[in-house]
Order: sequence, then C-alpha cells, then structure tokens
Amino acid sequence: MAPLEVSGLDVSSRVRARDIQMAGVADIRRHVLMISGAIDTVDHDVSVCINLPEPGRWQIIKSETNLTDRTWVAMQATTDEDSVFVDDAEHLVMSRQFSKSFITPDQRRLTFHGGEVRPGEAVVKMYSLETTSRRPVYAYSRYSPVVTDSPDMTAKTVEQLVAEGLPQRPVIEVIVPVTVIG
Repeated sequence: MAPLEVSGLDVSSRVRARDIQMAGVADIRRHVLMISGAIDTVDHDVSVCINLPEPGRWQIIKSETNLTDRTWVAMQATTDEDSVFVDDAEHLVMSRQFSKSFITPDQRRLTFHGGEVRPGEAVVKMYSLETTSRRPVYAYSRYSPVVTDSPDMTAKTVEQLVAEGLPQRPVIEVIVPVTVIG
C-alpha cells in the first residue's frame, strides 16, 4: 500500500513526533506542570506547544537531555502573546546547571546562563508561566560557544545574548501531551 500523499499536510520538516518525545504531567490542584524530554538539534529552535487542562499561573519544572555534540552555555525561552513568565519574589526561577537567570521587563523572554550542559547531560529548569490560553506556545533557543572563542570572548557573547536575546533560527515544533493528575 502506498503512503497517503495529501498536498499541504506534510509537516515532517517542522514537526518532531516519532524520534524525540517530550511529555508532561500536570497536577491541577497545585498548578504544577512537569515536562521531560530531549533535544537533538543545534541548528533549530524548538517551539513547544503545551496542552494545559486550564489557563492560569503554572509552575513549570522542565528537564531536557542534551543529545547534541555541543555544550550549551545559555538557554532562552520566549513566550507567545498569551503568556508571560512570572517575575516576583514568591515564584522561583532556577536551574541546577545555570547559576543566573534574566527575565526581560515585558516578561516574555527568560534566559538561563552562568553554567553549562554538556552532551549527554540533562538540564533542569523551574519557573512560573502565566497564560490566558489552554495551549500556550513558547520557543527554546540554546547557545553553544564557537570552538575558537576564548573563555573571555564566550562570556562577552553570552552577556550580549542575555541583554539582546538570541537570534531566531529555523523552528522545529513539538506538541507536548499532558497527563492530568489531582
């Protein structure tokens, strides 16, 4: 039997579904969402669509394994127009691998830096997201230093990227299925 060919429905170049899976579990009583998965690309940003049980303020705990051959020294997340990162004293923004974080004044971009995630290692991040949508979308970018850069040059580049944001690259879309508990 020949594969079904329908013009306009081929999303294989921009949607990841079969090889690298991300999945989540949401505790609806506590509004906590835990997501785990892996990233295997260095040339693309990853756009993540989450299927939440309801809109509102959610604490996100996210773990991703670095399946690339490069070390990440900064990670950036940017939200869609329906969501913002929560930036107040009551909500933690932290990562086990990165000692610093920065949220822009408009609360639409969050950057983790001051550390590294080597190939094969997992990164764990925690932050809160306020959304008016049940299907918020945000994009992740990672920065790996150029091999020929000195440590000082890498530090200056990361400083600039934190202030200005990472440049946008082609995007791979990931739809995260969420299991609801509680």
